[in-house]
Amino acid sequence: QNGAGFSKVRGSQSGQDSTRWHVVRKFLGLLSSHNIPVYLIDPLILGLVDKDIEQIRSSPDGPSPECKYFCAPRDFTTFALLDKTWKHEGGLFRTAEKMGFQWLKIINKDPRLDGMDDLSGMEIPLHYIFKLASHAIHLVVFYERSGNFLWHGPLRLKQHMDRKFVPFRKLHFGRYPGAYEKPELLLVSIDDLKVQIPKNPSSFLQEMSHSRFLECRYREARAFFQLYPDDASLDAVEFRKKAKSLLHLAALTLNNLGVKFWLSSGTCLGWYRQCNVIPHSKDVDLGIFIRDYKADIIPAFQKAGLPLKHKFGKVEDSLELSFQGEDDVKLDIFFFYEEDDHIWNGGTQAKSGKKFKYLFPKFTLCWTEFVELKVHVPCETLQYVEANYGPEWKVPVKTWDWKSSPSNVQDNGVWPVDEWDDVIQIY
Repeated sequence: QNGAGFSKVRGSQSGQDSTRWHVVRKFLGLLSSHNIPVYLIDPLILGLVDKDIEQIRSSPDGPSPECKYFCAPRDFTTFALLDKTWKHEGGLFRTAEKMGFQWLKIINKDPRLDGMDDLSGMEIPLHYIFKLASHAIHLVVFYERSGNFLWHGPLRLKQHMDRKFVPFRKLHFGRYPGAYEKPELLLVSIDDLKVQIPKNPSSFLQEMSHSRFLECRYREARAFFQLYPDDASLDAVEFRKKAKSLLHLAALTLNNLGVKFWLSSGTCLGWYRQCNVIPHSKDVDLGIFIRDYKADIIPAFQKAGLPLKHKFGKVEDSLELSFQGEDDVKLDIFFFYEEDDHIWNGGTQAKSGKKFKYLFPKFTLCWTEFVELKVHVPCETLQYVEANYGPEWKVPVKTWDWKSSPSNVQDNGVWPVDEWDDVIQIY
């Protein structure tokens, strides 16, 4: 029944270890009988696989002398299912029950249907848990989003659900929603079981550790627009269209360089407050940690057709770049410097050489979807926005002076005159 390769295995492992392998084998058999393709995303097993990846790739069918991966001690084994590859049929669950599995389905709202016009509330399956003997399989459902990435939802138990069904706190996926690139998959044989895995397990594991996703706040945005009706003028529509294409071009350029960036200043405020570009903002603002600065940022943008408009400061202090987009829409890139207890970015007044400093509480980065783009924002968005715009950030302000309006601005001295040619460059 287990094939020749496994006769040695079962003798060499304790009962509990081989139970895990048997549960995984039964689960894979169940899914293959219903033509449901899944791939392995279990961080523990992928970590072990990654160490032996060359060997595993080169011997697709080699017999395993021992059960090395699926017998590793753990409460769960985690797999991913792409929603569009499966029609949710009850037949799977009936078969699962006949095979001795107990199962739990976790559903929640489909955020892809939310928008300014409709908070649909339609529910979709986000997670399945199959339990057999003392081992459980966590099946995470991934959905395609319009920014051309995969998303999984949070795992929130409804009131009536059995909280002791499995040790939920130990699950690797579901504490937060997550965003991922579509992985290339590889069919391999691990412990005599045929499974699909991400082609590059280490980059998937790295992605996993920074995958937390924040949904745009449509409910709050609708309340905002009831108080302050949206500008639907031709100019506003045009500006938003240009800002969106500039943001897409900037993201493509920085992603190709491998430079991590996030929505900052007014662009971040627009996402957080109204799920859209603020039409009177006139530019697109991005933030980059100075540790991620690369010298080829400027030539890469010039090559993408965005000439440099100004360069203020220097890498060691208060660097900022501005590029000219279509018509009068510009792209401002602010570089952020980390201190022990805060993060700051600099500003320079060209005519006087005066320096300014904008202080922010420390923050981490989360993914979101904005104008059909998978993009980073500070996870601690409220603190970030409040630092910049004060407690009245919900009220739109048409006139904004970058030197005096922000609530986190400080004077930071003056650039020495002999450095002006270097630190104040206007094109």
